[in-house]
Amino acid sequence: MVGDIGDELRARREGENGHCLIPHTADMRLQAWGTTRERCLAEAVSALVEAFADVSDVHPTTVERVRIAPGADEDLLVALLDEVVFRLEVAGLIPVDTEVEPTDDDALEARLSLAGLTDVTVVGAAPKGVSWQELRFGPDPYGWSCTVIVDV
Repeated sequence: MVGDIGDELRARREGENGHCLIPHTADMRLQAWGTTRERCLAEAVSALVEAFADVSDVHPTTVERVRIAPGADEDLLVALLDEVVFRLEVAGLIPVDTEVEPTDDDALEARLSLAGLTDVTVVGAAPKGVSWQELRFGPDPYGWSCTVIVDV
């Protein structure tokens, strides 16, 4: 009904961070939002993971720090999500928690708390890559938000 405020908008107005998945033909589309750019990036990682795995009862077994080189906001988003896909494909590791911080030289440092893929419940197709098609990431009236299509 016109004028109704959705749960996402209500949460954003109250300063909450979050993410959701939106059906998309043969791929998956994720949306994330946060009060800061870095929080939005961490939420995007959570959305990516949630699309194919349930990590709710999993504890990390290792922590890795990832440096993302300075670049445009969209480049930072794609680079971070590509790092997650890389770890999944090469080492069978999946983030159960993510923290992102800016560095003094306009780069980002991501702290990925990881668990083995064998320790999680797989609920969908694993991501294969991040698409530049319809990619959006930037500030908005409530903080930061992004929309990403992920190839599965």
